[in-house]
Amino acid sequence: MKRINKDQYFIQMCETVALRSTCLRHQIGCVIVDINSKIVSTGYNGAVRGVEHCLDKGCIRDELKIKSATRIECCEAVHAEQNALIQAGKYSENSTLFVNCIPCITCSKMIINAGIKRVVIPADNTYSDKDGLALLNKVGVEVTRLHHVI
Repeated sequence: MKRINKDQYFIQMCETVALRSTCLRHQIGCVIVDINSKIVSTGYNGAVRGVEHCLDKGCIRDELKIKSATRIECCEAVHAEQNALIQAGKYSENSTLFVNCIPCITCSKMIINAGIKRVVIPADNTYSDKDGLALLNKVGVEVTRLHHVI
């Protein structure tokens, strides 16, 4: 038996966290880990507090035929990265953020301003919005693409 490394461990945790998602399109999970490999917070995508979940009411983006990664303002959901950053607060500074999807431009802005130093995503992720990734690279946030290991 081969032991997985810490990056593989935390990215697989993202997949487990994503199982709590209430989005009908994408199940995204996020884990923020401090410099000592201690989990600071987790988050998954879903409706804001007090609003009916898409699992129960259907997806407005599907009803309006909105293409993925566009017009995100139409949705009442909060992204996994946003939920994890909100929960982590100031403890996210100098941490690593693991997420099973390329962060969108809005999440990337929040990641940068939260002081995250490194973002780890699956190597095979093909999310259509690459602007967030470009912004992370532009400001020097280290982005690691991790190959899937079971």
